[in-house]
Order: sequence, then C-alpha cells, then structure tokens
Amino acid sequence: MKKALTIAGSDSSGGAGIQADLKTFAAHGVFGMSAITAITAQNTQAVLAVAEIPVEIVGRQIDAIFEDIEVDAVKIGMVSRQTTIIRICDRLRHHAARNIVVDPVMVSKSGWNLLQPDALAALRSELLPLATVLTPNIPEAEILAGMPIHDLDGMAEAAARIQGLGPAYVLLKGGHLPDNATDILYDGKEIHALRAARIDTKNTHGTGCTLSAAIAANLAKGMEVKTAVAEAKEYLTGAIAHALAIGKGVGPTHHFYDLYRKAGWLDQF
Repeated sequence: MKKALTIAGSDSSGGAGIQADLKTFAAHGVFGMSAITAITAQNTQAVLAVAEIPVEIVGRQIDAIFEDIEVDAVKIGMVSRQTTIIRICDRLRHHAARNIVVDPVMVSKSGWNLLQPDALAALRSELLPLATVLTPNIPEAEILAGMPIHDLDGMAEAAARIQGLGPAYVLLKGGHLPDNATDILYDGKEIHALRAARIDTKNTHGTGCTLSAAIAANLAKGMEVKTAVAEAKEYLTGAIAHALAIGKGVGPTHHFYDLYRKAGWLDQF
C-alpha cells in the first residue's frame, strides 16, 4: 500500500485540515499519516481559536514517520509560523521527501488569518521551492504573485510569476472568479486548463485541503503530475456535488461519495 503524510492543522469540525486529508487519502486507497502543526477550534461557521503545536514537536512528528515508514508523498497545509515553516523544510530536505504538494493556506473561509505576517517570506523562500505542485486559490495567488487577478489571462500571468518562485508546477484554482470553475496548471512552459461544471452549493468547506490531498494521493500511486491533478479535480467535483449539509454554516464535501454510491448508501444523505 502506498503511504502519504499530511503536515497540517487539525479541524475540529472534521471538514478540512488533517481530517479532510486523511479521509481523502483513505478514499484513494492510500494509507494516511499526519504531523499536526496547529489545533483549531472551528465549526462550519467560524474559526474560534488556534493553538500552535511547538516547533520541536512538529519536527519530531515528521522524523518519527520518515525514520520508520516509507513516505510516497507529502501534503502540506496550514503552517502559520515562520519557525514552523523553516523546521518543516529542514526535516523534509533531511529525509529527501518527494512528491510534495503545498496548499498555501492563508485565510479561512470565515476570514480568520491562518498565516502570520512574518511567515510569508519563509513560505516564499523555503517552502515553495520544495513543492512539486503548489495549489493556491485566487486570493492566495494574488498575494504570492503581487498582482490582482480578474480573469483567466490574469490567472495565467500570476501562475507564471509564482512558478518562478520555485515550485515545479502551479495549479491556480479559479473558483473565486464569477462563473468560473476553471483551474490552470502551469509547468514553466505550458498552460493546461482544467474545466468543470460549477456546482451551485454553499457546502464547500475543506475543498482546498481535499484537492491537494487527492493530488498527493495520486502522486503517491505513481501518476504523473498532469494526470494526478486532472483526476484529483474530477474527484473533488464529485465530492462537492454530493456535499453534506452538516452544521449551520458552510458544510463539508463528501470525501467518500464514490464508496457510498457503490455500497448503495449515497441516496441516504
């Protein structure tokens, strides 16, 4: 069995963060492991509090995994502190980690700032060059590229700027643009558009975590990047189409929709 490690924050509501990552790994037949960077108190309506895990413990979690288990892919999500980013990068370089997918989590859907201001420089200089695939959304890409994005042409320009910071591939997600469900994948030479029907639902909690985890799972299974990304987007589209109306706010995607369908359970939800 292939194995993937998620390095991210914990979401107490279960829809995003390491919980979403581990569910996504399992849905793809990949054994999931985790190194927790922060514990959040959150639900479908808001992030209420965040407690950072000590940097030393974050590093030791990573070491504990790599010293015992072969890691086929790594997904990195919420890393809010400069010192945490530096430690993670140091340990991943030490262990020669491969197939690294970075979801540059900066702000929650409820508006909570999940990246401290002094951490942005470390994100740019340390983490981005390690990424096999970087998966920013429009607001994140605007910060990383230093430009506004209003359309697909702007997405392409921003992706090129961000790819120049070091990641091998940039998958820029277009969901924040009106009437757009087109993502673009840039490898430094070519732009590849990935289109899907836009699904009318408010329940999209954890979509970024789920997509990046699915890409990591596919890379762990040996897919080349373009195929891994395309299949991850198809999986996410189905998970959103069958999203769960849980809670009073933004509900989660359905990570196991395909398994539930095969078991005959899907119509019950």
